[in-house]
Formats: sequence, structure tokens, C-alpha cells
Amino acid sequence: MTKPTETASQAYRDIERFATADMLDAMLDGQRAAIGAVKAALPALETAVEAAANRLFDSESRLIYVGAGTSGRVGMLDAVELYPTFGWPEARCIFLLAGGDITVAEARESAEDDEDAARAEIDAVGCGHRDVVVGIAASGSTPYTLAAIGAAKTCGALTIGLANNPGSALLEEAECGVLLETGPEVLAGSTRMAAGTSQKIAVNLFSTAVMMRLGKVYRGRMVDMKPTNKKLVHRAVEMLMQVADCDEATARGALERTAFHVKPAVLVVHGLAPDEAVAALARNGDDLHRTLAGLD
Repeated sequence: MTKPTETASQAYRDIERFATADMLDAMLDGQRAAIGAVKAALPALETAVEAAANRLFDSESRLIYVGAGTSGRVGMLDAVELYPTFGWPEARCIFLLAGGDITVAEARESAEDDEDAARAEIDAVGCGHRDVVVGIAASGSTPYTLAAIGAAKTCGALTIGLANNPGSALLEEAECGVLLETGPEVLAGSTRMAAGTSQKIAVNLFSTAVMMRLGKVYRGRMVDMKPTNKKLVHRAVEMLMQVADCDEATARGALERTAFHVKPAVLVVHGLAPDEAVAALARNGDDLHRTLAGLD
């Protein structure tokens, strides 16, 4: 049976002959389907976020993304951005990409069929009951991704599956299945388009919401970000001035005392020594809201 993501849309059967403006408009319409698909999936995403956040409160837990091709690269992008954005430890975020790191820049389509490699890689990273494993596959039937999710379940990990075809094996295999029903692509079978866009949106929402639940955001700011360049140092100063209601000199001084970590710097502005700030956050689960409430 042909999967919806592989079905050709009759409306666009001659798209290569459209005027360029009409061609672009048609492809944009296809991208709009991605937004609708994520909107419909919000209840399932909510379930996945709550389950993942509960698991990831454990300091030994890890977030592991698994996928092949475009889907795998979507997971990879999210994984590498969590440290600079939220200070999520790099050792606690892993991506497994079919074919290995070389497929980041070089397509190796046959790698998606390698089930043994998937199982071996889940074993190699020591996947266990503390971990959260997110499998992403447009078809929902990619052998590599399915095998990885199956192996992760056997290890006791929480498994989450994102797929674009209803009733697909990945949605059934994962503990939390998230259907992103984008339907036929404007360019038949090219799931790097609407399906890939829906996956990127959904993963962005998922990981950002999880990080919020883990206390990585305060008053809508990324208070655990890593200021690794001049732009981010300036952002850290501005952020601290806003959330702690202080002037630039006070903000910069507090940040210099906390290695430019905004979250403890907020507490330093409130009168704590840097080591006291770190200890207070630790007592309150690294939650700045709760820590400040305790000071009051």
C-alpha cells in the first residue's frame, strides 16, 4: 500500500511546467500543510514533553535522537543546539544518524536499511532506563529508526516517535507516538519538504518545551545559555539587566563573578555570593523561580 508521503498529488502533476511564480506558490502551499500537521499533533506533543521532562529531571538521563537522511539531520540540528541555547550538557544529548557522522554532509540512502547498526549504536551509547530516545522518520517505517527504537525500549528508555504517515510502525512501536500528517508532497515523495518542515517545527517545540519544564528558561529568557561570543556576552548583559532590574555595570559585574552564567548572576544581584547562588539553585532543582521565592 502506498504511503501518503509517497503519493503523487494530481494538482501538481505538471508542476515543473508551471510559471516560476506559480511553482513557488504551490510549494509554499505545501509548506503550510506542515503548520497544520503540527497544530493537530499538539496534544500528542504535550504528552511527549511531559513524559520526557519527567525522565530528564534525573541528572544521569540523556536525550537521544535517532533518524536517517533528512529526519536524522533534523534530530542532529536540535541536539547540537541544546548546549549553546540552554546549557544542556553535551554529554547528555546524543544523535544517532544512519550511516554515521559522514552522512551529515553526504547522503548515503542505503544506511537507513541497516537494522544491525542501529541496535549496535544504541548498545554502544549505553542506552538505559533513564534515557529518552526520539525516533524521527517521515515514512514511519525506516528500518534503522525502528530497530533503534525497539532496542531502546528493551533497555527501558522512554521512546518517542515522530512520523508523517498515519498507522505507521514507528507510531505503534514508540511509547509516545506523534503523527505529523502532512499528506502528499507537492514534489511527490520529496519528504525533505513539508514532512521535513513539520518535523523541524515539532522538534523545536518539543525540546524547547522540555527545557522550559526543566527550568532552563526564566521570564521568557534563555538564562542557561552559553555566551561563547561577543554577541552572546552582550545578550547576557542585556538579559540580566532586564530580569534582575539592574544597570549595566551591576549586570556585568555579577556576570563576571559567575563565569557569565545568567541564572546564578540573577541571585548575585540579589545579594548572594556566587557559591551561595549555585548552592541555592541546587537546593531548588535549578529552578530560578523557586529559588527566588525562597529568598523572599
